Amino acid sequence: MQSRDFYLNNPQIHRNRKLAGASREWVRQFSCEDMAPLIICRGPIRKEAMDVFDEMGIHGYGILLSEKDSITYNSALAPELRKLTDPGRVHRVPDYTGADRSERLKRIDQIISIAKENGYNSIFAGYGFMAEDEEMVAAMEEAGLNFIGPCSGTVHGAGLKDEAKRTALQVGVSVTPGIDNATAITLLRKHKDEAGLKALCKKSGLKVPASVWSDNTLSLEDKADEVLAASYDKGIDLFTIEELGAVIADQAITMYEKYPDNRIRLKAIAGGGGKGQRIMQALSSFSGSKEEKLKKAAAKAPELVREILAEVKCNGVGDNKNVLVELNIETTRHQEIQVLGNGNWCVTLGGRDCSLQMHEQKLLEVSVTVEELEAAIADANDRGAKAEAKSLARDLDILIKMEAEAATFGQAVGLDSVSTFECIVDGAQHFFMEMNTRIQVEHRVTELCYKLRFTNPDNEAEYFDVESLVEMMVLLARHGESLPKPVRIPREVSSVEARMNATNQALQPHAGGIIENWSDPVAGEIRDDQGISLHNPDTGVFMKYHLAGAYDSNIALLLTTGNSRLHTYHRMSEILRRTEISGKDLATNLQFHYGLVNWFIGKGINARPTTRFIVPYLTLVGELKAVGSQLDLDHAYKLLRNKTVAAAPKADQQAWAGVLDRKQLLITRPVARLCHEPHLLSGWLALNQGAVEAGDKGVTWLENPVELLANLYHYLHMDFVDGKPARHMIWDHDHEVLQAATGFYETLRARTGITDFVQLDKMLSAKKAPKGIKAREWGATCAAHAGYQAGMDLLAVLFYIGDAVKFHALKVNADLSIKIPERLFDEDLQKRMAKVLVPPPAAKSDEILAASGGMFYSREAPGMDVYVAEGDHFEAGDTLYIVEVMKMFNKVRAPFAGTIDKVLVAEDGVIIKKGQPLFKITPDETIVIETDAEKAERRRSATEKMLAAVGISG
Repeated sequence: MQSRDFYLNNPQIHRNRKLAGASREWVRQFSCEDMAPLIICRGPIRKEAMDVFDEMGIHGYGILLSEKDSITYNSALAPELRKLTDPGRVHRVPDYTGADRSERLKRIDQIISIAKENGYNSIFAGYGFMAEDEEMVAAMEEAGLNFIGPCSGTVHGAGLKDEAKRTALQVGVSVTPGIDNATAITLLRKHKDEAGLKALCKKSGLKVPASVWSDNTLSLEDKADEVLAASYDKGIDLFTIEELGAVIADQAITMYEKYPDNRIRLKAIAGGGGKGQRIMQALSSFSGSKEEKLKKAAAKAPELVREILAEVKCNGVGDNKNVLVELNIETTRHQEIQVLGNGNWCVTLGGRDCSLQMHEQKLLEVSVTVEELEAAIADANDRGAKAEAKSLARDLDILIKMEAEAATFGQAVGLDSVSTFECIVDGAQHFFMEMNTRIQVEHRVTELCYKLRFTNPDNEAEYFDVESLVEMMVLLARHGESLPKPVRIPREVSSVEARMNATNQALQPHAGGIIENWSDPVAGEIRDDQGISLHNPDTGVFMKYHLAGAYDSNIALLLTTGNSRLHTYHRMSEILRRTEISGKDLATNLQFHYGLVNWFIGKGINARPTTRFIVPYLTLVGELKAVGSQLDLDHAYKLLRNKTVAAAPKADQQAWAGVLDRKQLLITRPVARLCHEPHLLSGWLALNQGAVEAGDKGVTWLENPVELLANLYHYLHMDFVDGKPARHMIWDHDHEVLQAATGFYETLRARTGITDFVQLDKMLSAKKAPKGIKAREWGATCAAHAGYQAGMDLLAVLFYIGDAVKFHALKVNADLSIKIPERLFDEDLQKRMAKVLVPPPAAKSDEILAASGGMFYSREAPGMDVYVAEGDHFEAGDTLYIVEVMKMFNKVRAPFAGTIDKVLVAEDGVIIKKGQPLFKITPDETIVIETDAEKAERRRSATEKMLAAVGISG
C-alpha cells in the first residue's frame, strides 16, 4: 500500500487498495477478472470506472459513446479515448437515453445487442439516469447481463419515489408529508370503484392478476395502481396530462389548507439531480381572500406538471406520469447516507451534507461522520461554545438515527449494491426524501472518509479492504451473496467536494466553451474530470476540450481531505486559489467556490446552511458588485494622493507626490480586481472582517494595511513568480516595494517586541524613540512608516463596499444556524442582482437577444400553442420561450412590455447562442440609454461620496 504522502503528492492516484493474505484462497475467490463490463455512462464516472476496472484486473471493458458527447467536435477528442485506444471497444449511439419512452426502449435493445455481439457480460451505468431506469435494468437482467448496480426489484421498490415512500412508512422510516398517488386518484376520478376499474381493464385489454381483485387488504387506490402498472406494460395512457394536472391542483389546495405557511413541492417519481421538480409559491405571494389565494396558487399546478414531465421525458404514451405533491420544508438541510448491501446485510458509511445547492443542483458537499462530529463537539466544549456544542450534539443524534433508518430501509427493499438514502433535516427532525438506487456524483466524499474491511469468518488474519465504491459495486455484482458483512474503517476525519460547473457568475448554465488550459492538480487535490486535464503523452501539451453541454454542466469534481472540517476547507481554499482554467467562451463557477469556501472559513466553518442559503448569498454578492462597479478607483486614488501631498510640508510635497505616484498601481490593481470580481471580494471580506474601523475621523486600521495588501496579492494568486506572465502576478517593481515594506515591519516587530499594529502605529505616531533605538534612527523609521502607509487607506474602499450592502449581517449564529437578512429573499432583488453579476447581452432597442446558449423551444410542449407569435403583445414577466441548457428547462421571461414584430428562430429544437437575436420587437416605452460621459460623472460622484463616508476624501 502506498504511503499517504505518495497519495497527496500524486493527485491522480485516486485510491489505494489493500489485500492481506492475497495469495490465500479465501481472498482470491473474490477476484472479478472474469467481468467484461460495457460502460454506458459518461463524464467523470466513466473515467473513474475505467481506472477502477484496470486496478481490479478487469481489462475487457468497453464504452458507449454518444454522438452528443464531446467526440462530435473537432477539438474535443473524448478524453477517455486517449486511454482506450482499441476502436473495437468504443460503441457509438445517437444518445444515451432517447427523447421519449419509445426511443429509450430502442436504446435499451441497442445496448443489449452491442453487449451480446461484443462479448460483454455486464453493464455499468454510473450515476446517470439510466442507472435508475427499472425497465432498462430488468431488460439487462432478462438478457442474462450482470447489472453492476441495484437489481430491478430494488430499483422498483426504492428508486420510484412513490413506492419508496410507501415502503418507508411500512418500516417506520419518517417521510416528508405529502401525497404519493396522484395518478391513482386521477384514474379513480374517471372510474370511481372496483367495478369501473375492472370494466376499464376489460375494455383496454389490461392484464391484472386475479389475486389483486380478491385481496381485501388492498385499498381501492392500491388496485388502481395495479391497473396503472398494467397500462405501463402495455404502453397506453388511461388519462390525459390535463386531467392529472387538475387532480394535482386539487391536492395542492389540500396541502395548502393544512400547511398555509409553506410552499408546495411537485416532484416527478422518475426525476433526480434537480430535474423534474418545481416549487409552487406560498399563499402569501398572492393577494385576496384565503379562497382567492388558494385558487391562484393551485392554478399554477397544471403548467408545472407539464414542465416536470417534459423535463424528465415522461410525457409520452405509456409513461408513468406520477408526480408527488409534498410539503416543502423551508429551512431544510439536505443530508444523505451512503448505504450498501448484498441482499442479506446492509451497512452505512456515514453521511454527506449537500445543503449548498441551487435549483436542486448540488454545489459544495461535505462529509458528516460520527468521528468528525465527536471531535467538533469536544472542540466546542473546550472553547466554551455551549450553543455550538449543543447543535453539533443534535446533529450527531440525527446522523445515528438516519444511518439506522438507511440500513432498515435497505433491508426492506433488498438492496444488493450501492445506493444513497436521502433525507431532509429541519431542526431536531428529519424526514426520508428518496433513495437514489445508484452511485452518487459525490460518492468520493464518503469513500475518502471510510473503507470497508471484509474478513474471513473462519480466519481473522485473512481480510481485504475496499476503498472505492465503484469497486464495491463490482464485487457485489459478481460475489454479492458470498460476501460476509464488512465493517467500516475510518480513513480521513473530513472531506469536501466542490463541483466545478460550466456556469456563469450568477450560476446560470453556460453551454459550450473550449478549455484551452488547465493548471495541474496540486498536493492534496483529488480531481475527477473525465481525463480532460491529462496532457498529450508525447508533447506534454494540454489538449483543448470543447464542453458540448448536451448532458450536464459538470466539468470536474475537486476533492480534498483533512483532520478537521476547518483543515479540509483550508486545503480546498488553497486548491481553488491555485487552480487556473481558461479558454474561449468559457465560464465556470471556480470564483464562486473560492469565495464561498473562504466565507465559511471566515464566518464559521461549522455553520449549518439550509438549501435556501445560496440564492440570498448570491444576491448579496451581486450587491457587492453593484456598489463596487460604481466606483472610479483612479479618481479615488487621485483624491487621496492630493490630500496626502497637501498635508505634507511644502518642501516635501514633491517627494510625497513621487512616492504616491509610484505606488498607485501597486494599490489600485488588486483592489480593482475585487471590485469587479465580487465572489472573490465576498471571501476576502469574510476573512478580514476585523481589520478596520471606519469612523467620523477616518479609518482606524486594526491590522497593518501593508500586510493586508501583501496577503491580498497572495489571496488573488498574484504572487511574484519569475517567468510568470506579468498580467497574472504582481509586477516586479511593485513586488520589490511590497517586499521592502513587509520586511520593514517584520524587523520593527522584532526590535520593539510589539506585534499589535494599533500599538505599533501609536508608538510611531508619537515620534519618541523607544529604549534601545537612537532618536535619529527612530526618525528615519517613522518616516519610512509614513511612506509605506501612504496611499494604503484606499484599501478601506473594500470595507466601505461591504458596509454599504450590510455584508456582515449575513452571519453565523451561536447555534450554527445562519442569519439571512430578509431583504435577500426578495425575488425582484434576486433577479436584479443576477443581472448585475451577468449583464444581459447588449441589445438594440428593437430586439431581444438570447440570454444563454442552448436548445430553443417556442412552446411548453409539442402540440401546444407558441408563447408568442408575430403581432402578439407581451407584458413584462410573460414567458417568451424555453431554453434547454445542461438538461434543465429554463423559461425566459420578458424584461419589459412590447410587441413581437418578427420571430427570428425558424423552429423548435434549434441550438441558439448567447447574444443571438431571437425576436424583433417594438417596446411599449422608449428605452433611455446613458451616455459615456453621464456614466463617468455618476461614477465620480459615487466615488467622492464613498471617500467622504470613510473620512479620506480630498
